[in-house]
Amino acid sequence: MSENKSRREFISQSGKMVTACALFGATGPVAYAADPAKQICETGKPMSISAKHYYLDNVLLEAGFNFDGSVATSTRTELKTLEIKDGKIVALRDNKSHADATLPHYDAGSKLMLPAMRDMHIHLDKTFYGGPWRSLNRPAGTTIQDMIRLEQKLLPELQPYTQERAEKLIDLIQSKGSTIARSHCNIEPVSGLKNLENLQAVLSRRKPGFDCEIVAFPQHGLLLSHSEKLMREAMQAGAHYVGGLDPTNVDGAMEKSLDTMFQIALDYNKGVDIHLHETSPAGVAAVNYMVETVEKTPALKGKLTISHAFALATLNEQQVDEIATRMAAQQVTIASTVPIGTLHMPLKQLRDKGVFVMTGTDSVIDHWSPYGLGDMLEKANLYAQLYIRPNEQTLSRALGIATGDVLPLNDKGERVWPKAQDDASFVLVDASCSAEAVARISPRTATFHNGNLVWGAVG
Repeated sequence: MSENKSRREFISQSGKMVTACALFGATGPVAYAADPAKQICETGKPMSISAKHYYLDNVLLEAGFNFDGSVATSTRTELKTLEIKDGKIVALRDNKSHADATLPHYDAGSKLMLPAMRDMHIHLDKTFYGGPWRSLNRPAGTTIQDMIRLEQKLLPELQPYTQERAEKLIDLIQSKGSTIARSHCNIEPVSGLKNLENLQAVLSRRKPGFDCEIVAFPQHGLLLSHSEKLMREAMQAGAHYVGGLDPTNVDGAMEKSLDTMFQIALDYNKGVDIHLHETSPAGVAAVNYMVETVEKTPALKGKLTISHAFALATLNEQQVDEIATRMAAQQVTIASTVPIGTLHMPLKQLRDKGVFVMTGTDSVIDHWSPYGLGDMLEKANLYAQLYIRPNEQTLSRALGIATGDVLPLNDKGERVWPKAQDDASFVLVDASCSAEAVARISPRTATFHNGNLVWGAVG
């Protein structure tokens, strides 16, 4: 892979993302979410739950697997009532059992309850979503440097709409069942800290229904755009992670770029989340250098996320095992958009070796890509199609990539979620079980965050 491939060309692998349109054409690439304030219940009135203590009846919960020998062949479910108080699930009760008859109660309509999903790689601060349709011409041969120059022109045009469109994007991902996210936010000389300030204002308003970490992202190159000072200011202004970008292809100095990124993180006691698209040997070298740095620096253990990490697709099985073992020991996380096309990522092998793998939307209708549905259940479905042999058990396990590995049942089929004192953050799905939800990308009917109904309706 030549070094002048653009970011999205790495991701799409020469336009193979067209396959996604064929796979998911029924849902459409835009999939605008309904305004949560306009959800209507059966009475014809806007639906909301203002009570801090209430019951939710007719919740379909997974109860266990039915096994044929050692093979799970189906999933048992049961209807329960949840007692929710102050954002927590305080009790699971027999269905329609109300110990306190004075408390309000609502009806989940026998929909399946799954853990809230997590969009752990998205760019809320720069999108066309919520505005008029726009698909930019990306001629063959467009380089990452070309895209940086384009962004430098586009960012001032987008900035007046940052807050409005970020709100629309949050509406979209809530409608798909996600209430937790990690957003990369441009920090570079054109934007300064303005995108960060806009995003923080939006997240402050959405806090009751949405939690989001912010990565200060030097999109135009940490060294190339001389952004170290701005990055440090972003840390002081409340960003949670130090970002980075292709230290060889963009910054032209792998060790200096990565050392600068890590030093900022150490100075401010922050985590690191780097975009690493490089598939050349430089990409493998960067992965090794980052893992070595964490191994030598105990303060960084558990604080490194490598987003995309396409270089891992160039390794053989033994090499993946070796690096995965080291990653797992240092609690390094991989954030993958589950790319489709010719790039076969070793995501299952990483997970099997104990590496925490999470997923995210990345772009939603922006100048990098016209695609992106904001749907983590779609990502779990893609992961299942690409990387597992489907059966009841493996499909149910695939949900974990969308939920931070929170699953209703453990591998033995024992219910481990929800339980008393869990956060009341969940999504109601029109499906009979997790396996069906993953395989069919089943419709969502309501999303809750810490007890608050943030999208959809219940009876």
